[in-house]
Amino acid sequence: MRMDDLYSLSEQIGKVLREKGLFLVTAESCTGGLLGHLITEVPGSSDYYLGGFVAYSNEAKMRFLGVSPETLVKYGAVSEQTVCEMASGARRAFAGIQPEENIIAVAISGVAGPDGGTKEKPVGTVWIGLEGSGISYLEKFLFERSRSAIKEHSAFQAIQMIFDVIKK
Repeated sequence: MRMDDLYSLSEQIGKVLREKGLFLVTAESCTGGLLGHLITEVPGSSDYYLGGFVAYSNEAKMRFLGVSPETLVKYGAVSEQTVCEMASGARRAFAGIQPEENIIAVAISGVAGPDGGTKEKPVGTVWIGLEGSGISYLEKFLFERSRSAIKEHSAFQAIQMIFDVIKK
């Protein structure tokens, strides 16, 4: 995706969120804050983007997002279950700023590499999920190439997913 296209898509996300009276929060792991950066490249994004967490370690996922230790032990940090709990935790964390029912959270967790992959979860495995305001959407991806490329593809895919889901 070209940067111009990404910027345009981010602007459109803001327009839809404003029209619907919704707010966005992020819970990122493998992208290290890149998604939040891309969202805030749009002037005026503070109208609808409340903020986010970069919960890179399992300890941060548990402490700040409420991911249960049992989930991490049973399914791992890169899993559908963990991403769901990350999104729920992000929504709860920002519920004092806006009503929780008006908040959509996007969560990302993955294996960016070059190490850390397994047979079940090779490098490039990424889960992205959206939750809130009647939305529940999860998708697993397998991106190839370098660590930087995996992080970029993950953040870009999250932007596309946010737009596709909220415009409905």
